[in-house]
Amino acid sequence: MPSCCEFFCELLIAILFPPLGVCLRHGCCSVESCICLLLTILGYVPGIIYAFYAIVFVDRDEYFDEYGRPLYYSSA
Repeated sequence: MPSCCEFFCELLIAILFPPLGVCLRHGCCSVESCICLLLTILGYVPGIIYAFYAIVFVDRDEYFDEYGRPLYYSSA
């Protein structure tokens, strides 16, 4: 969980250049970064909206272990 200062800086960077803010939080080759880059190319405002969503609401730590490998849950 990032500190308040890191969180504020990511949001500030997301206003200036949305894909960079998402890249700092989720990594450069993540799905979130690619979607944000595409939305920013199509329109600046959709890129900012998605960047805020990806930074504030998407928590990738829940889906990956400490080494970045995806966690698989079985229904058994």
